[in-house]
Amino acid sequence: MKKSLSLCVDLYGCPNRCCHCWLGHMPNRTMEAGADEWIVAQFKPYFEKIDFYSWLREPDFCPDYRARWERDKALSVNAVPERFELASFWRLVRDPDYAPFLKELGVPAVQLSFSGLEETTDRYVGRKGAFRELLRATEILLNHGIRPRWQGFINEENREELAELLRLSETLDLPRRCEALGGEFRFFVHTGSCDGEARRLYPIWIRKDHIPPELIPHFLDYENLWPERELCRLRRDDPRPVVPHNGGEDLVLYVSNDYDLFFNFTHMRPEWRIGNLKTDPMDELIRRVMEEDTPALRAARAISLGELIRRYGDPASERAFDEEDYKQYLLNRYLEESNR
Repeated sequence: MKKSLSLCVDLYGCPNRCCHCWLGHMPNRTMEAGADEWIVAQFKPYFEKIDFYSWLREPDFCPDYRARWERDKALSVNAVPERFELASFWRLVRDPDYAPFLKELGVPAVQLSFSGLEETTDRYVGRKGAFRELLRATEILLNHGIRPRWQGFINEENREELAELLRLSETLDLPRRCEALGGEFRFFVHTGSCDGEARRLYPIWIRKDHIPPELIPHFLDYENLWPERELCRLRRDDPRPVVPHNGGEDLVLYVSNDYDLFFNFTHMRPEWRIGNLKTDPMDELIRRVMEEDTPALRAARAISLGELIRRYGDPASERAFDEEDYKQYLLNRYLEESNR
């Protein structure tokens, strides 16, 4: 097929239970030996190019990460998986050989995610000590010539703490220290998407006029944030459906640790399941993928954005959303209600 395929497989799980996780919380287990090779073999007859990733939550969350990276490359077909600017902060503070490994691979920067200061970040990550680990990971990265990049997920509960976090980054002299490594220190905040576990944060979703002024220059796509009430007003009569779609030549599929297959549109809940690699015929799974023919997408095509807003929108709400994220939030509410 002309499309190239990225396969992301939850081979090892994740050490965290983050409140902002857009995928949702899934059981942690290590998949059986040979699962990776078997999964790739199922797709080889259909795609000329496949890049394989042994994670879709925490990168490198396995003790043999060096061998794992070589195996990911060997399993890929006419492609080399990318490293991105993602790494395991859990491993950074526990394995002295991990940062040198990242440096050898040419990773220039690593993103670290905060939800405020110590107590709040620990609670949102789901693990006591996570905040201090993030600070230790920052120093470890700098000591190995890798720039840290701080990301903050903002809401009404933690907005002032994220302003304090910005000041902490300056106290730690991170802008100058990153510049000494040949690049800039990036500090940015955003709401995250309102699906997966983050759906539970809707009651404390940030208002645009409550964002601390000092954070506005660091807010991703600030100009494209809309109050929910305004989106309801503008789109209340919109006849178009909200249908996620794979555009371009690249196709990304997620495989859970029980072999369920998902698009990368949104969270990995039952209503978005394409099928199961162990129990469904492969020809049928590929047809569903290429024709985007699944119960969730069929249901999405059958209801307009205007109807979603009339059912689920709050015309009095000042919560601030990117429009596409808000559409996905409304669609997921509809799909969940329809599948009860």
